[in-house]
Amino acid sequence: MNQNTALSQSNPARDVATATQDADSAQGAASQRTTAVLPPVDIFEDEAGFTVLADLPGVTRDRLTVRVDGDSLVIEGAAAAPVGADMTLIYGEVLNPLYRRTFTLSRELDPAKIEAKLENGVLRLSIPKAEEARSRRIEVALA
Repeated sequence: MNQNTALSQSNPARDVATATQDADSAQGAASQRTTAVLPPVDIFEDEAGFTVLADLPGVTRDRLTVRVDGDSLVIEGAAAAPVGADMTLIYGEVLNPLYRRTFTLSRELDPAKIEAKLENGVLRLSIPKAEEARSRRIEVALA
């Protein structure tokens, strides 16, 4: 099985358009943004399933949403600069983007068992293959 059949990227232009429409539903300051950034990802496959690593610098756990809508896996996160509440921005060049990425999941995957971990700005998703889609060895008996 290859990545293109089991886990494929949705249309990036649609992701940005949807993020623009959904900006008000994002948390915190993200509602002020009008476009989304596609976070870079790496996708790995083994016998058990897929691992997706997404770079989301500046995104904290409380500003990250990972969900499955039908056959779509959606990653959304709003970055924020780590400044104190008593500080006022007087000059800024660092953008705090709204990240959004959507993938289409095939029926060969088990969306109910997806696990997500966020560490140092990198989201790790483990997407297992459904039992019936996993390769298995069949013992051959002697006749």
